[in-house]
Amino acid sequence: MLKRCLIPLLLPAAMAVAQPAAKPVSLPAGPQPNKNTVPMRAAVVDPDAPDTPITPEKPKVADAVKPAGDDALSLQIFLDEAMFGPGVIDGKPGRFTELAVQSWNEVNGYPLEDWVAVVSAARKAVPQPLAVAVVPELVKAWVDPELPTKYSKQAKGKRMSYRSNAEFMAERYHCDVPYLEALNGTRKIDTLEPRQSIIVPNVQPFLIENITDIAYKADEAMSQRHAVVDTKINQVRIFEAAPAALVVAEPGSDIQPHGSALPNRGLIASFPITPGEPRFIKYGTWEVRNAVGLPIWRYDQQLLDTGKRSSDAASLEIPPGPNNPVGIFWAGLTKPGIGLHGTPNPETIGRARSHGCIRLANWDAIRLPTLIRPGTSVEIR
Repeated sequence: MLKRCLIPLLLPAAMAVAQPAAKPVSLPAGPQPNKNTVPMRAAVVDPDAPDTPITPEKPKVADAVKPAGDDALSLQIFLDEAMFGPGVIDGKPGRFTELAVQSWNEVNGYPLEDWVAVVSAARKAVPQPLAVAVVPELVKAWVDPELPTKYSKQAKGKRMSYRSNAEFMAERYHCDVPYLEALNGTRKIDTLEPRQSIIVPNVQPFLIENITDIAYKADEAMSQRHAVVDTKINQVRIFEAAPAALVVAEPGSDIQPHGSALPNRGLIASFPITPGEPRFIKYGTWEVRNAVGLPIWRYDQQLLDTGKRSSDAASLEIPPGPNNPVGIFWAGLTKPGIGLHGTPNPETIGRARSHGCIRLANWDAIRLPTLIRPGTSVEIR
């Protein structure tokens, strides 16, 4: 388990208001293109077209089986920190939480539909699911209420920032603005300012200020792993290199790998995803070709209109940042134009289908380079 970085319902040391004598936080320079940054190349689709709403997969576990209240929130936080993403943390276990429970059970050798063991483990690991966090001063560098919506204007900026302090804090604590409003009241969240304290899920925070435009290199262990993108249940599952037969397993299948009594240690992580529209999904097995933090997204109207790429001078480069169309991380595959990446709208995962690739919440996407690297095989099914 990751160490708790917040003191439940107290001002955590890591997030406490800086004293006058304290050393100021050092912010990274505004993300700029460099030779290591690999811009995403636009697919032949209209990026201005709205996402296509999709009906979320309905929960398959009866409400009577699931925990409620603090136990429900503790469960989501526990699964999130175990690398089995439950989706947006909101204290309401839905289908993504169910899939995360199945992943945890599979790794630990419990029947897939058993909730007793995981709820008990979560209660012990996360006894206080709520904490108090202070809006840090650095929020000023990462929020732009005037962030333009047109690509032509975005390309002139230096950063695709958050549009509000509330959006900054919601993503920081793996939730959404409505949940922060439920915990703190709408008025407080609407008028949130630096140095104010709010109640948040007691989860390891997503620290946007620590992300750089690094290009991640191949790794002896991580490059040998396997990832399975399941477009039917909207989940990516990551496996150790051996044995390869582990990749065959799917959550909810009648036969659990090695039988339900034996743990499957080959499964090391799973996260909710949303794939592109079916006509754009490239089924098959590919490899991760490149992986970069704070990617630049290239908008090429000629490519969209004709299928032929224009000169670099004719395309628009949308700068890095959490509201970049591909979020804060891009893992391009050997199938050109296809990749796993973040999103500026984590609440749409599993609820709206993009016209592009395979997207994850930014707080999940940033974990990918700790799990997979160039050379990792990725099966899209």
